[in-house]
Amino acid sequence: MDIAVRAYREQDIPEMVKIWNRVVEDGIAFPQEEALDHISGKEFFASQTYCGIAEDTESGEVLGLYILHPNNVGRCGHICNASYAVRSDKRGMHIGERLVSHCLEKGREHGFGIIQFNAVVATNFHARHLYERLGFVQLGTIPKGFRMKDGHYEDICPYYHEL
Repeated sequence: MDIAVRAYREQDIPEMVKIWNRVVEDGIAFPQEEALDHISGKEFFASQTYCGIAEDTESGEVLGLYILHPNNVGRCGHICNASYAVRSDKRGMHIGERLVSHCLEKGREHGFGIIQFNAVVATNFHARHLYERLGFVQLGTIPKGFRMKDGHYEDICPYYHEL
Protein backbone atom coordinates (compact mmCIF):
# COMPACT_ATOMS: atom_id res chain seq x y z
CA MET A 1 0.00 0.00 0.00
CA ASP A 2 1.34 3.42 -0.98
CA ILE A 3 0.04 6.16 1.32
CA ALA A 4 0.08 9.87 0.50
CA VAL A 5 -1.24 12.77 2.54
CA ARG A 6 -2.88 15.56 0.58
CA ALA A 7 -5.49 18.31 0.87
CA TYR A 8 -9.03 17.00 0.94
CA ARG A 9 -11.32 17.35 -2.05
CA GLU A 10 -15.08 17.64 -2.08
CA GLN A 11 -15.44 14.03 -3.26
CA ASP A 12 -13.60 12.91 -0.07
CA ILE A 13 -16.26 14.34 2.24
CA PRO A 14 -18.52 11.25 2.52
CA GLU A 15 -15.57 9.09 3.63
CA MET A 16 -14.24 11.84 5.90
CA VAL A 17 -17.65 12.14 7.57
CA LYS A 18 -17.80 8.38 8.07
CA ILE A 19 -14.31 8.24 9.65
CA TRP A 20 -14.96 11.31 11.81
CA ASN A 21 -18.33 10.01 13.01
CA ARG A 22 -16.84 6.67 13.99
CA VAL A 23 -14.44 8.41 16.40
CA VAL A 24 -17.25 10.61 17.74
CA GLU A 25 -19.48 7.57 18.24
CA ASP A 26 -16.70 5.64 20.01
CA GLY A 27 -16.81 8.44 22.61
CA ILE A 28 -13.25 8.01 23.87
CA ALA A 29 -11.22 10.68 22.05
CA PHE A 30 -13.11 13.61 20.46
CA PRO A 31 -15.12 16.07 22.57
CA GLN A 32 -17.90 16.28 19.97
CA GLU A 33 -21.09 14.36 20.62
CA GLU A 34 -23.06 15.12 17.47
CA ALA A 35 -22.49 13.18 14.27
CA LEU A 36 -21.91 15.02 11.01
CA ASP A 37 -24.09 14.53 7.96
CA HIS A 38 -22.99 15.42 4.44
CA ILE A 39 -24.07 19.05 4.73
CA SER A 40 -22.71 19.71 8.23
CA GLY A 41 -19.55 17.76 7.33
CA LYS A 42 -18.99 19.84 4.22
CA GLU A 43 -19.39 23.03 6.28
CA PHE A 44 -17.24 21.73 9.14
CA PHE A 45 -14.32 20.69 6.95
CA ALA A 46 -14.53 23.85 4.83
CA SER A 47 -14.31 25.98 8.00
CA GLN A 48 -10.89 24.61 8.96
CA THR A 49 -7.60 26.28 8.09
CA TYR A 50 -6.54 23.03 6.41
CA CYS A 51 -7.83 19.48 6.14
CA GLY A 52 -5.55 16.69 5.07
CA ILE A 53 -6.39 13.14 4.18
CA ALA A 54 -4.28 10.02 4.02
CA GLU A 55 -5.04 8.17 0.83
CA ASP A 56 -4.06 4.78 -0.50
CA THR A 57 -2.79 6.00 -3.87
CA GLU A 58 -3.30 2.57 -5.45
CA SER A 59 -6.98 2.18 -4.52
CA GLY A 60 -7.94 5.80 -3.89
CA GLU A 61 -9.32 4.87 -0.46
CA VAL A 62 -9.38 7.54 2.25
CA LEU A 63 -7.58 6.01 5.24
CA GLY A 64 -7.60 8.90 7.68
CA LEU A 65 -7.80 12.65 8.03
CA TYR A 66 -6.87 15.65 10.09
CA ILE A 67 -8.21 19.13 10.67
CA LEU A 68 -6.01 22.13 11.45
CA HIS A 69 -7.34 25.42 12.81
CA PRO A 70 -6.49 28.25 15.22
CA ASN A 71 -6.56 27.31 18.88
CA ASN A 72 -7.40 30.87 19.90
CA VAL A 73 -7.55 34.43 18.56
CA GLY A 74 -5.68 37.71 18.77
CA ARG A 75 -2.57 37.60 20.92
CA CYS A 76 -2.79 33.81 21.01
CA GLY A 77 -3.66 33.45 17.31
CA HIS A 78 -0.21 32.02 16.53
CA ILE A 79 -1.23 28.79 18.26
CA CYS A 80 -3.05 26.15 16.24
CA ASN A 81 -4.89 22.99 17.16
CA ALA A 82 -5.57 19.79 15.27
CA SER A 83 -7.55 16.58 15.45
CA TYR A 84 -6.76 13.27 13.76
CA ALA A 85 -8.84 10.27 12.79
CA VAL A 86 -7.77 7.01 11.17
CA ARG A 87 -10.17 4.41 9.81
CA SER A 88 -10.60 1.77 12.50
CA ASP A 89 -9.67 -1.08 10.13
CA LYS A 90 -6.43 0.70 9.12
CA ARG A 91 -5.01 1.54 12.54
CA GLY A 92 -1.51 0.32 13.40
CA MET A 93 -0.15 1.11 9.93
CA HIS A 94 1.56 4.40 10.95
CA ILE A 95 -1.08 6.46 9.14
CA GLY A 96 -1.50 8.65 12.22
CA GLU A 97 2.21 9.43 12.20
CA ARG A 98 2.00 10.49 8.55
CA LEU A 99 -1.00 12.70 9.33
CA VAL A 100 0.62 14.37 12.35
CA SER A 101 3.92 14.98 10.53
CA HIS A 102 2.09 16.49 7.55
CA CYS A 103 0.02 18.64 9.91
CA LEU A 104 3.16 20.05 11.55
CA GLU A 105 4.41 21.14 8.12
CA LYS A 106 1.07 22.68 7.19
CA GLY A 107 0.87 24.49 10.52
CA ARG A 108 4.20 26.17 9.78
CA GLU A 109 3.13 26.96 6.21
CA HIS A 110 -0.01 28.67 7.52
CA GLY A 111 2.03 30.89 9.83
CA PHE A 112 1.41 29.21 13.17
CA GLY A 113 4.29 29.05 15.65
CA ILE A 114 2.92 26.48 18.10
CA ILE A 115 0.51 23.56 17.92
CA GLN A 116 -1.38 22.78 21.11
CA PHE A 117 -3.66 19.89 21.91
CA ASN A 118 -6.06 20.87 24.67
CA ALA A 119 -7.60 17.55 25.58
CA VAL A 120 -5.69 14.35 24.80
CA VAL A 121 -7.41 11.69 26.87
CA ALA A 122 -4.92 10.13 29.28
CA THR A 123 -5.99 6.60 28.30
CA ASN A 124 -5.31 7.30 24.60
CA PHE A 125 -1.89 5.68 24.97
CA HIS A 126 -1.21 5.23 21.25
CA ALA A 127 -1.78 8.91 20.48
CA ARG A 128 0.21 10.07 23.50
CA HIS A 129 3.13 7.82 22.59
CA LEU A 130 3.08 9.10 19.01
CA TYR A 131 2.96 12.75 20.07
CA GLU A 132 5.83 12.31 22.51
CA ARG A 133 7.90 10.45 19.91
CA LEU A 134 7.36 13.37 17.51
CA GLY A 135 8.58 15.89 20.09
CA PHE A 136 5.36 17.10 21.71
CA VAL A 137 5.66 18.08 25.37
CA GLN A 138 2.95 17.27 27.90
CA LEU A 139 1.97 20.40 29.84
CA GLY A 140 0.32 18.69 32.79
CA THR A 141 -2.86 16.81 33.59
CA ILE A 142 -6.41 18.01 34.06
CA PRO A 143 -8.13 15.53 36.37
CA LYS A 144 -11.47 14.24 35.10
CA GLY A 145 -11.42 16.59 32.12
CA PHE A 146 -13.09 14.26 29.62
CA ARG A 147 -16.46 12.54 29.94
CA MET A 148 -16.28 9.15 28.28
CA LYS A 149 -19.22 7.70 26.35
CA ASP A 150 -20.16 5.50 29.31
CA GLY A 151 -20.34 8.56 31.58
CA HIS A 152 -17.19 8.15 33.67
CA TYR A 153 -14.45 10.79 33.59
CA GLU A 154 -10.84 10.41 32.49
CA ASP A 155 -7.94 12.81 32.87
CA ILE A 156 -6.80 14.87 29.90
CA CYS A 157 -3.25 15.83 29.04
CA PRO A 158 -2.57 19.05 27.13
CA TYR A 159 0.39 18.88 24.73
CA TYR A 160 2.32 21.44 22.70
CA HIS A 161 5.01 21.50 20.01
CA GLU A 162 6.83 24.51 18.59
CA LEU A 163 6.60 24.73 14.84
